[in-house]
Amino acid sequence: MPKLNEIRDNEGARDKFKRIGRGIGSGKGKTGGRGVKGQKARTGVRLNGFEGGQLPIYRRMPKRGFVNPFRKDYAVLNLGALDRAIEEGRLPADQPIDEAALKAAGLVKTSAKLAGVRLLAKGEIKRAVTITVTGASAAAVAAVQAAGGTVTTTLPVAEAASEAAEG
Repeated sequence: MPKLNEIRDNEGARDKFKRIGRGIGSGKGKTGGRGVKGQKARTGVRLNGFEGGQLPIYRRMPKRGFVNPFRKDYAVLNLGALDRAIEEGRLPADQPIDEAALKAAGLVKTSAKLAGVRLLAKGEIKRAVTITVTGASAAAVAAVQAAGGTVTTTLPVAEAASEAAEG
C-alpha cells in the first residue's frame, strides 16, 4: 500500500504546462501565441458577443414577452413542510403561528426582495393550526379549515383577489 506522500499521477496523465513568452526558441516566445498587435493581443480583453462590427445576434433578435417591474415575489410555505415542523416540535400547534415564528423555525427565508410568505397546498396538514401569512392559495385555506384550523392573510382585499386569480 503506497503512502500518501508517495502517490503520483499515472505516466502521461498530465501534460507539462508550456511557459509562454520565454524567448523565440521556445516555440511560444515573442508574441506568446497571440498573433500580432491588435486588441486581442493585449491583456484584459473580453469580446463576448462581438462580431467584428456586424450587428450582434443578441441585437438582431426581437425582444419577446413582458417583464412586470411591479411583480411581487413571496417566500413559499407548503402545508407538508408546516405539518412536519409541528411534528418535529419546531413550531407550537396550540399557539398562533405568524411569519416571525416561521422564520425563527427556519421554514422560510425572508429578504428585502420578498413581499412576505405565501401558503400553498402541497402536502397535507393533520392538525388544527391558526396561521397568519401574507397570502394563501384557496386550496391551502380549504385544507387548513378542513383540519379544523384558520388562515388569516394580511394582503389587502384587492390584492388578494388578484393574487387568487393568478394562482
